[in-house]
This record gives sequence, structure tokens and C-alpha cells, in this order.
Amino acid sequence: MDTLRRSLSRWKRYHIKVHLADEDLMMPLTVRPRDTVMDLRALLVREGITSWKKTFYYNSRQLEEHETLKEANIQNGSVLLLVSNKRKYFLQVFGGGTVLL
Repeated sequence: MDTLRRSLSRWKRYHIKVHLADEDLMMPLTVRPRDTVMDLRALLVREGITSWKKTFYYNSRQLEEHETLKEANIQNGSVLLLVSNKRKYFLQVFGGGTVLL
């Protein structure tokens, strides 16, 4: 049963969104759990968006280039934040605090 589950996960697809903070745009993407951040960058380039000097964040955590979506705990319906390296962003959280990205 475990082997069947692993083989089916190869075909699993996630529908996520990437929030492009500089352009104030939300880009929908279809990805696989084993895709890396580098794969996300390649998908965005195919859509005409350069992301090489930008950083991906998920749940206020910077994603590493070779980290898979599964390792980052990104699931179907997740929203990633893509920001320029030269700008800092502040997010207001529901508890009233502020998080520096």
C-alpha cells in the first residue's frame, strides 16, 4: 500500500498562487510536490516574469533554492510571496504584532 501511495504522489498536482509583491499581482501555478524553488522560478520565466533577484517566502519563512514544496510543507491552495531582495516588507499578523520579512 505504501508503494502505491508513493507512486501516486508522483502524479499529484498542487494549484498554488505566487503573490508578486513588486507588481501587486497574483500568479496561479500548477506544480508537483517534488518541484523545487528553482522549478518555480523556471515556471515564472515561462510566464514572462523574472524572479532571479527575488526571494520566495512561505509562512514568514524564506525558502531555500533546492528545497522541495513538500519539504516546505506547501500544499494545494497555498500562497507564496515573491519579493525583491532590496526591499523589506512588514506583515501585520492577526494577533496584532508585526513580522519583518
